[in-house]
Amino acid sequence: MEAKGILYLAVTLGLFLVFAGLVAYTCSRKRRDRLEAPKHRMLDED
Repeated sequence: MEAKGILYLAVTLGLFLVFAGLVAYTCSRKRRDRLEAPKHRMLDED
């Protein structure tokens, strides 16, 4: 495999890991209530 191919693979895997980390961070149980609070606030009657 050429250096270009290895670099392409490394960048692709790195970006995938960043994406997976963001998803895991956002969907963690600790943050779920904080993320869904605006939805429930919007549906509440004034």
